[in-house]
Amino acid sequence: MPLLWVALPVTAIVAFYIVPFVYTVFTSFTDTLPLQGIGSFVAFDNYRTIFEDPEFWEAVANSLLYAVIVVPLMVVLPLLLALLVKQYVPGIGIFRSLYYIPAICSLVVVSLAWTSMLQAQGPLNNLLVNSGILNSPIPFLSNRWLLLFSAMIITLWQGLPYYMVLYLAALANIDSSLYEAAQVDGAGPIRRFFSVTIPGVRIMMYLVGVLCTIGCLKIFTEVYLLGGANSPATTITMYLRDYSDVTYGNIGIGAAASVVLFFLTLGFLLASRKLNKKAEEV
Repeated sequence: MPLLWVALPVTAIVAFYIVPFVYTVFTSFTDTLPLQGIGSFVAFDNYRTIFEDPEFWEAVANSLLYAVIVVPLMVVLPLLLALLVKQYVPGIGIFRSLYYIPAICSLVVVSLAWTSMLQAQGPLNNLLVNSGILNSPIPFLSNRWLLLFSAMIITLWQGLPYYMVLYLAALANIDSSLYEAAQVDGAGPIRRFFSVTIPGVRIMMYLVGVLCTIGCLKIFTEVYLLGGANSPATTITMYLRDYSDVTYGNIGIGAAASVVLFFLTLGFLLASRKLNKKAEEV
């Protein structure tokens, strides 16, 4: 019976994770086309194709920029917000509930709402132009950098409440006597934050960083819905979508890009793990 409890999850992991991954790696070395079965072996031609494609490197740059900016903010801001809502003041429960609403909203609906607000004739541009602050609308959705930063705001706006709850759980596990001892030693709020709070939630900070890194490197919905099919900014997953099209795509090249995304994400995770170990040794 114990073997059955082990066999079921192992079978699921092999069937839904290991086998698809191995199949993707194998496909990346073939010229497989949609709806035509496995193609012939082409060695590293698919990897050579994507590495020589400037659109691929632009997508990689956009995804890396997304991760470099969003991940640190998503690690720090929810912690500060959790410290704020952790205080026991009248009405704080209502504030927590209201602030968590973005986290339970559909990302598609949220992205479409922001698209409507940020378009050239949207309420934000109309307000800025009609009030005389600007002479012309800001191209939030037609400029590569503005679109990326707009998508980052959406990611942060929706992700902050979710990670705030994770930090609240981590903060609840910190022994209050540690704060009292630090206060007796003369430590102020900032000193207590760095000497008690940060070490107490370091594991959660690492977890949040890992989850955000994975999410940012495979970002798709926010950027795609803001920019549309002809988005001025593309990410790695949008590049994969183009090559995975069932009509005009190339599954082999798409699989090669997927493998590159996997190792890129793995590299980020290994680097963050090494940094976390160095922080623990200090």
